[in-house]
Amino acid sequence: MKKSVRLYVHGIVQGIFYRSFIKENAERHNVKGFIRNLEDGRVEIFLEGEIDNVNKMMEISKKGPKHSQIKKVEIKPERFQEFKNFKILHI
Repeated sequence: MKKSVRLYVHGIVQGIFYRSFIKENAERHNVKGFIRNLEDGRVEIFLEGEIDNVNKMMEISKKGPKHSQIKKVEIKPERFQEFKNFKILHI
């Protein structure tokens, strides 16, 4: 089964390689989608793939790399969009 979710990550997640960390893990777990910094300091992540892989990425996103300080993660179910890869987007 496939699953798609959008995450909004609050905390210290910009300027510490959070996006690269998520991209590397998404590729390792065969999850597609994107990640981008938002102007309000949050990070937006769109994840889609097999349910177990997306669930694993959601847990990884809540922990982040060593210097991240995740305060809150909002999770919203999404419609499957058939992304071909995982990208870091820039505003």
